[in-house]
Amino acid sequence: MKEWQKETVYQIYPRSFQDSNGDGIGDINGIISRLDYLQNLGIGLIWLTPMYVSPGNDNGYDIADYYQIDPVFGTIDDFERLLNEAHKRDIKIIMDMVLNHTSNENHWFKEALKSKDNPYHDYYIWKDPVDGHEPNNWVSKFSGSAWKYVPELDQYYLHLYDVTMPDLNWRNPKLRNEIFKMLKFWANKGIDGFRLDVINNISKAKDMPNDTFATPLDDGRNFYTNGPHVHEYIHEMYEKVFGPNKFVTVGELSSTPVSEAVKYTNPKRQELSMAFTFHHVKVDYTNGNKWTLGHYKLTDLTSILSKWQVQMNRQGGWNALFWNNHDQPRAISRFTNDEKYRDQSAKLLAMVEFGLQGTPYIYQGDEIAMKNAYFTDISQYNDHESINAYNELIDNGIDKELAIMILQQKSRENARLPMQWNSSKYYGFTTGQPWLKPLHHDDYSVEKVLNMKDNVFNFYKALIFLRKHKAVLVDGEYKLLDANDNSVYSYERSNNNSKIIVMANFTAQEQKRKLAEGFNLILGNYENLQSNEDTVTLRPYESVMFGKKF
Repeated sequence: MKEWQKETVYQIYPRSFQDSNGDGIGDINGIISRLDYLQNLGIGLIWLTPMYVSPGNDNGYDIADYYQIDPVFGTIDDFERLLNEAHKRDIKIIMDMVLNHTSNENHWFKEALKSKDNPYHDYYIWKDPVDGHEPNNWVSKFSGSAWKYVPELDQYYLHLYDVTMPDLNWRNPKLRNEIFKMLKFWANKGIDGFRLDVINNISKAKDMPNDTFATPLDDGRNFYTNGPHVHEYIHEMYEKVFGPNKFVTVGELSSTPVSEAVKYTNPKRQELSMAFTFHHVKVDYTNGNKWTLGHYKLTDLTSILSKWQVQMNRQGGWNALFWNNHDQPRAISRFTNDEKYRDQSAKLLAMVEFGLQGTPYIYQGDEIAMKNAYFTDISQYNDHESINAYNELIDNGIDKELAIMILQQKSRENARLPMQWNSSKYYGFTTGQPWLKPLHHDDYSVEKVLNMKDNVFNFYKALIFLRKHKAVLVDGEYKLLDANDNSVYSYERSNNNSKIIVMANFTAQEQKRKLAEGFNLILGNYENLQSNEDTVTLRPYESVMFGKKF
């Protein structure tokens, strides 16, 4: 059992975590000032989203200089101090790294634009026009064609994401060596691992054919997701960087089946430590379409979670467990009740996550039950993906009110609201004007929650403690107890010494369920358990964890 398998990771979106200088943008010194808070919570690793030099077209995931900290966040010296202060508290640091694409302001791309003969030209993916048009019909994740024409070169470059984010050509060994050199630079700084953005997209089919558009998922991804050489590229990174530095690594693996995720994360293959997959947070996509006012069935959600639990466990893979991150709206607003049963809902989601097999991730604010932004006008959004989606919805005849409701439910901007520290103006995040201003009235903050009885923060703290001290939560086999239950998610974890059962009522109505003899309550999100002989009465959004030793 690896240490990171029983630790908890806390994701920080630096722009929105803590501002130390009043410019309205969170920074490294702000993070340092909150390390004691994170140590108190009990987390073992911090995942930092990108802080490299960037024009910010995709909030830092468009990197212009891999070797420099963006001045808006601080300096290399500040970053080294963060590393030292975190390590003093036995907290490891995982940096986010984007290796599928760069910013078009990156030195490599500026050189690539100069001529086809420039050595950097082949660092990117270029194609000649086909009958005067794009090389194929692939669609950008940010809407529109995935190709951008450059008249001076009479060529198109591929951008699976924003037009300002050209894709790198991993077939070029010179490019790969540049990347290994850069990764070693950060390793030598003393970091503890990487979270690898859209890493399963780095290998594209050589012939790059048209897609069929037979389903919403046929947009080109069939020819670049988990591509032909992706595993050998990642194994090469392991041999050159990850392995020698004993790194903890997590790959973002969108649109990936279990069979592939196992390949990425089975330690025998020497690729990644664990995998972020997203099938469970797409359960409310209507016919696979994100930008709809979707609804979900609990049985669909539990079926997806169970499939990944069972198959990853049996084949030696490892899950990264999460409900929220910087790209997902808040789960409390999406899957439960963020008003009347806010505290119970936050605790329920935490218990369900921490009871599963894998390494749990907390996204900043989960531990105080932060919820969606509920912006009411498109002018309040900064996120390019959300703005593009809104415009496309309007162009397709959706009225503005419904389009805003869809963004309120699905926009990743929901997760990017500044962290709510106290009851002062802008929640103590900044003394200036925040880069993204919270407009909904919300009196929840760290200060308030910590003063509440049986609060969400302490519930997370208890779960983190249990993960470290109950082996069954790490190595126990998973079993779904009732696949047809559309109200209560019940599952068990068991090893040779003990068994744990988790029950979570995802409704606002009481639910009665049977419980086998010999189990004792370990933790619950209500003050007192309501039970009678072998029957448990679960109140609205109640979750309970029972244990039994053999």
